[in-house]
Amino acid sequence: MKQRKGRNMPVVTMNDVSYTVPSGTRLGTLLAREGKIGMPCGGQGRCGKCKVTATGALNRLTESEKRFLSPDEIARGIRLACMTVIEGDCTVYVAGEKAPQIRIRGEMPKIRLQPAFITYGCAVDIGTTTLAACLYDTEGNMLAQASSRNPQAGWGADVISRMDAALGGAKRELAEAVCRAVDALLLQLSETAGIHSREIDGLVITGNTVMLHLLTETSTEPLSHAPFTLLRKFGETVEAGALGLTAVEAVTGVYLPPCISAFVGADLVTALLASGIYEAPGIQMLTDIGTNGEMALLRDGQLYVCSTAAGPAFEGAGISQGMQGKRGAIDRVFLQDNELDVHVIGESAAEGICGSGIVDAIACLLESGQIDETGYMDKESILIAPSVAVTQKDVRMVQLAKSAVHAGILTLLHMAGTGFGEVSNLLIAGGFGSYLNVENAGRIGLIPCEMVPKVRAIGNAALSGAAMLLLNLEYRAACKKYADDAKEIELSGNSFFADEYMARMMF
Repeated sequence: MKQRKGRNMPVVTMNDVSYTVPSGTRLGTLLAREGKIGMPCGGQGRCGKCKVTATGALNRLTESEKRFLSPDEIARGIRLACMTVIEGDCTVYVAGEKAPQIRIRGEMPKIRLQPAFITYGCAVDIGTTTLAACLYDTEGNMLAQASSRNPQAGWGADVISRMDAALGGAKRELAEAVCRAVDALLLQLSETAGIHSREIDGLVITGNTVMLHLLTETSTEPLSHAPFTLLRKFGETVEAGALGLTAVEAVTGVYLPPCISAFVGADLVTALLASGIYEAPGIQMLTDIGTNGEMALLRDGQLYVCSTAAGPAFEGAGISQGMQGKRGAIDRVFLQDNELDVHVIGESAAEGICGSGIVDAIACLLESGQIDETGYMDKESILIAPSVAVTQKDVRMVQLAKSAVHAGILTLLHMAGTGFGEVSNLLIAGGFGSYLNVENAGRIGLIPCEMVPKVRAIGNAALSGAAMLLLNLEYRAACKKYADDAKEIELSGNSFFADEYMARMMF
């Protein structure tokens, strides 16, 4: 839609770039698909986080906007992009996007080289919220790394919203959006390394099951209802051109690692590879605490896995002033002399709070007695910085998320016939885990307090595992074995999980 001229269609001028779109297009749809904004609620007008300045031929202010916008904002032309309909020529200003604080790389063991490429190779992790990528040469040297927002967030912050959108007719658009984002990363990596993107002749792309289905335009219908079956387990190589990638040659091989089940994806499989738990003694656990909390337990060679819908609270969505970990986000909260103190990324004024910050904030409010063990607050909101507050609804969102993760861990232990004392390590993968204060996570019950001393954060292990698959072809057989041999513990309908979920709702 960029920079095209059409006499019969409205022209949208955004930050000095012109777009033409059909009359009746929602502004949020245009901005999200161009990667300019995210819409955590999927464009339903429920979160109020897609504020932009817009003037011109637009629809009247909606009731949703009147709830979220102050009189001053309305006077300044602020609109919610998801509720704004383009009726004619208009002008839009979107504030400059601040780069998220993304842990791109994770731990990776030394490996023997047998590359899946001839000149340069790229490993990519398509996360629900963010994309991360690394570029390598044949000697195993990492030449560049980059990250970006997943533009599919324009259809919703969670995989359920995106599956609904795909089933509603947006399957092609979802695939095209993420392919454009991957192409942009490939171009950025190439420029940083001083090469041409078409010299990249091998890729590995990992992600959860839904992300890989959306990337390949595979129907998500079987994933949307019981018994949650897979049309495609992956563990296959496809051509870049068939996916719609254009930054590399169309015949470039793209390896998509195997998934285990509908909600235990290739990202967990590649994280398992990078974690090295198969070579470690004793019982090992691995969890990636995100929108879809995936976890694994290895005991006596048997791998047990499960996933629990933690929701997007720990990624900034679903929280009233939640945001990604970027400049302006409160990422740490402290209690000093019974007063709250905060650290803000970029040492700037606080604009919101990210996942690690909300865990700290609730731990501190519990310690100071401003929240009781049931999660009740005397006030509707508590100010933790001059312009950032934690609300009663925020606390309830965290309770739902933390009890799901905690109960998932306990259920995995129970089904494997083991307990806290027998576990040697609890490895936490993913960006959220990299910045998490583990003691505070134990304090609020996100993880069992008995396991706090056994926690080790390993960063973006999913991407590291993808890099290992890129640098040594032999690892593909290992990943296939992980996926084939895993025993999935289905949590829906599991009475033990249901009981623990309710019990762990308390702080």
